[in-house]
Amino acid sequence: MPASPDGGEWISLADEDDDSTWLFDVAFLTSNYHCIYGQGCPGIESEPDPTGTVGCCAHGAHFVDKEDRQNVIDAAARLTDEQWQLKDRAEEKGGPLKKKGGDWITRTHKGACIFLNRDGFAGGSGCALHIGAMAAGVEPLRWKPAVCWQVPIRLDVHTDDYGHETVLLRAWRRRDWGPGGEDFHWWCTEESVAYSAAEPVYLNAKAELVELMGKELYERLVNQLERRAVETPVALGT
Repeated sequence: MPASPDGGEWISLADEDDDSTWLFDVAFLTSNYHCIYGQGCPGIESEPDPTGTVGCCAHGAHFVDKEDRQNVIDAAARLTDEQWQLKDRAEEKGGPLKKKGGDWITRTHKGACIFLNRDGFAGGSGCALHIGAMAAGVEPLRWKPAVCWQVPIRLDVHTDDYGHETVLLRAWRRRDWGPGGEDFHWWCTEESVAYSAAEPVYLNAKAELVELMGKELYERLVNQLERRAVETPVALGT
């Protein structure tokens, strides 16, 4: 297996459907990381969130393309007053999205995304899009901005001189946000408290991983990771 540029281990798989090569960060995918939103997450701002319900929703979400943006607009139209605390507020402002610096983002209201139901809301605190999708029996990633369900899983795509793509799938780090990443007071993938899931990432984030890489490649990845676990003995005392 190839060596990680960060000193770790990677699994390499070829995706013959689009003639690309995928590299998977073994340490991250086999770790017990999970999102601890609502379970003690202090948020990313300088002052910890005492409610544990703001998380990384303190800023408006950016969109990857027009399709991503339209998907959220359509999902927002399905939300009821019981599911979305700030629905009326968004309508007063002309919709839940706005342009900032030439980019479309979700609006914010009193220090957080307008889709964030605040602590104590009868319909449930957290992302209204997530809540609405769950009520509709749909995977939340179908309704949410792409960045909101992908983070902290990151795809790094590199194209060589002949058009061949190499895709690195790994944990999102501060540096991936550019200079703004250093402004985060707390970032989950750096903190041991977020590594407490009952299952490893490749299982607890199955829906997200399948969406990013496709079912066939995901199943090949799982096979490799589980074969590796059997073939790699655990040293006594670890």
